[in-house]
Amino acid sequence: MRAVSDRPLPRAERRRRTEERILGAARALFAEVGFERATIRAVAAAAGVDPALVMQYFGSKRELFARAAQVAPEPGAGLGPDELVRQLLRTLNLKMGELPQGSLAMMRSMLTHPEAADSARAALRDQIDRLAAAVQGEDARLRAALMTAVVLGATVGHHLLELPELREAPPERIAGLLGPALRVLAGRPAGGPADDA
Repeated sequence: MRAVSDRPLPRAERRRRTEERILGAARALFAEVGFERATIRAVAAAAGVDPALVMQYFGSKRELFARAAQVAPEPGAGLGPDELVRQLLRTLNLKMGELPQGSLAMMRSMLTHPEAADSARAALRDQIDRLAAAVQGEDARLRAALMTAVVLGATVGHHLLELPELREAPPERIAGLLGPALRVLAGRPAGGPADDA
């Protein structure tokens, strides 16, 4: 008689595991060589699957990249200005540390390849939508876009450009300097009490 642990996995679970294996291989390859040089064949080889299976699951290299580069959701709707800024600063603090391969892949590729740039724009638009729902005051989308650009710029400066000032500064110092500007963009009046992350 078979033990419970010897039972074959359900088809949905096998599919989920195969998809995750492909995404993991894609993240590593996109991070290493960028969008243009990564091939479906190389991703399939790294994942130990047939290239046709990669195409069956993801449809195209562009869609595979978009899925591989997805990151955890950013803060958004339902937060007041202070909590929104605290969440953004916590996110920035995480981004100043070790980034997931998907994030590095997107950042490297978005500057050099149009299809990767399209994926990055779509992801950033989603983030701007979430932030705009929480921003107070006029020009909510513009404010949300500026907040997104500040966090993205600091992350690119730290990881891709390796600016020594950003790499050597303690995260709490960066948060202390950016906090007031982000609060104003979030709709909190300037000159209010500061409460950093």
